[in-house]
Amino acid sequence: MKHLFVSIAVAASAFTATAQAANITGAGATFPYPIYAKWAELYKAASGNGLNYQSVGSGAGIKQIKAKTVDFGASDMPLAAAELNAAGLFQFPAVMGGVVPIVNLAGIAPGQMKLSGAVIADIYMGKIVKWNAPQIAALNPGVKLPDADITVVRRADSSGTSFLWTDFLSKSSPEWKTKVGAGTTVKWAVGVGGKGNEGVAANVQRIKGGIGYVEWAYAKKNKMSHTQLQNKDGVFLQPSDDAFKAAAAGANWSGTPGFAVILTDQPGKDSWPVTGASYILVHKAQDAAKGKEVLKFFDWSYKNGAASAAELDYVPMPAPVIKLVQDAWRTNLKDTTGKALW
Repeated sequence: MKHLFVSIAVAASAFTATAQAANITGAGATFPYPIYAKWAELYKAASGNGLNYQSVGSGAGIKQIKAKTVDFGASDMPLAAAELNAAGLFQFPAVMGGVVPIVNLAGIAPGQMKLSGAVIADIYMGKIVKWNAPQIAALNPGVKLPDADITVVRRADSSGTSFLWTDFLSKSSPEWKTKVGAGTTVKWAVGVGGKGNEGVAANVQRIKGGIGYVEWAYAKKNKMSHTQLQNKDGVFLQPSDDAFKAAAAGANWSGTPGFAVILTDQPGKDSWPVTGASYILVHKAQDAAKGKEVLKFFDWSYKNGAASAAELDYVPMPAPVIKLVQDAWRTNLKDTTGKALW
């Protein structure tokens, strides 16, 4: 009996070690958090393997993967080839979606107000300070705008969502491009900071007259009041997965190093102007067990996660892009002995 007990204990120990090896960790962008959480739930049910994803912002995710404290990082701002090479990292897109303006205005129905990138840039530079300002009124004939102060809400952390937002504003306003620019962190002229989508949403919900920006699935889930947005072709659109798909339709994934496609301010009457892909960052050389599990998770998500992505108003990666990504896995990702992970 003694020997039997030892054998069972050893077997249990081995099983525990295997189970732990199958659990992976990731950290980074808040933009894709709703879909990563859903995929993790479905993948756990299907495979028994878990994912612990920390929604801490793109900047923190990049730092963590560079420091090798997580199995993958996530960023909504794609890294340039030089930065990837310097850190020994490989980057691939996981999912696409849209960023939307949200407001807290009495008497204005969700989706009723129209805004343009140029007007939002002036709001975020502190040049437009009232909701009934002439520039806003000109975009909203017939809408009774409140005589209320505008409170700008923006991210306080290093954020890929901020990159998409500020990149769009840079393309909409020459003054914004010169004075503020685009980045995961910028020198904001005015505003109240919030950490993550959660912090921005909470501040907008709390402050009458507030305006902020969050990922569309997050805005919908929390029943936040969004605005229409004018795109590159001059058309005012409501956010939708069709509008995000339209923005992504012309993306040149195969011709862009590191798949670093920027989808803001894309042409086309149906294109949502603040659309972006969320990227996964992994080390080119890594532990075989963990590396394979990360790839298995995203392979499963590519194959089985499209329906749940659509339900949350994200855009799944197209099949040709998935093939490009997985071909790149085979040639770029190795274990510590140099053997291909995929």
